[in-house]
Amino acid sequence: MRALKTLAVLAATTALTACVTPFSGNDGMYALPIGDAPVTANPTAYTPALDCLHSYATSNNVTAPRIAVGRILDYTGSVSEEGGRRITQGASLMAMSAFNKAGARLVERFDTSVTELELRYANNRLIGQEGGENVRRIYAGQMPGSDYYFVGGITELNYNIRSTGVDAQGGHTDARDGVGNVGARLYVMNIALDFRLIDTRTLEVVDVISYQKQIIGRELRAGVFSFFGDTIVDIAGGERALEPVQLAVRAGVERAVVEVMSRFYNVTDSGVCATAIQAEGDPMGPGATQTATNVSPATAAIEQSRVSPDTWNDRRDDNLTGLRGRS
Repeated sequence: MRALKTLAVLAATTALTACVTPFSGNDGMYALPIGDAPVTANPTAYTPALDCLHSYATSNNVTAPRIAVGRILDYTGSVSEEGGRRITQGASLMAMSAFNKAGARLVERFDTSVTELELRYANNRLIGQEGGENVRRIYAGQMPGSDYYFVGGITELNYNIRSTGVDAQGGHTDARDGVGNVGARLYVMNIALDFRLIDTRTLEVVDVISYQKQIIGRELRAGVFSFFGDTIVDIAGGERALEPVQLAVRAGVERAVVEVMSRFYNVTDSGVCATAIQAEGDPMGPGATQTATNVSPATAAIEQSRVSPDTWNDRRDDNLTGLRGRS
């Protein structure tokens, strides 16, 4: 009987590993990768506002400025245990996507290595072209300049701002009657981002934006340990989930771009784009509507609109807070 049990365990183990062999197949692979999720769009709750601003500018013949995006770096210095950075290094690319959604005219200043090489080759008459001229010419003023450029950084990453949890275990005084346990934990962290909008011609800082986004994580678990005759049963299950940190960075970037482009388009509230903005609540959380006393009434009104959590939501619904812009 013991031999039969051993053979059964070996057979089950072999069945589990049958899809992986040390010999490659005719297609040159040891195993096929798992997973079949398709590539999807990657919006945030602010993407509808960006799209609406684009449509508003187009329909009203509002000329969008030329924007260049500089380096938006990670200044937290946080490194994971595996050695990589905990925060994305691609915030500049996120900002470019956000400005494009809002209808800004982007000019490339982030990676000009190919352009500089092509200009060098063209200046040395090494690049040919079709048509009457067999070499590419360089003309004065052929590249448009930027009106403003957008730079900044990720400045805060605070772990475990607050956490809470509960654990419970119970069972009969006789351990053979079984013991069960349940547990749950919640913890909160946050990131902060600071941006500047600078006039390219004068280097005057025309706008400064600072936002923070709190991120929540949870852990649930339950288990049971018991004896059934001569058999021991130990079963445990659970779940861990953390709100995507990098998606929070993207949401913060898009929120800042909404503010920048709304000022360029002279849109200061959500009334213009009320039908396009989904009422999912503002993931940035409630802000203090404080008004400075040393600024003009117009500027104070804009600042109050900026910090209001309902500015870009026609109808606030605290029960819906999906970061990806859908319920």
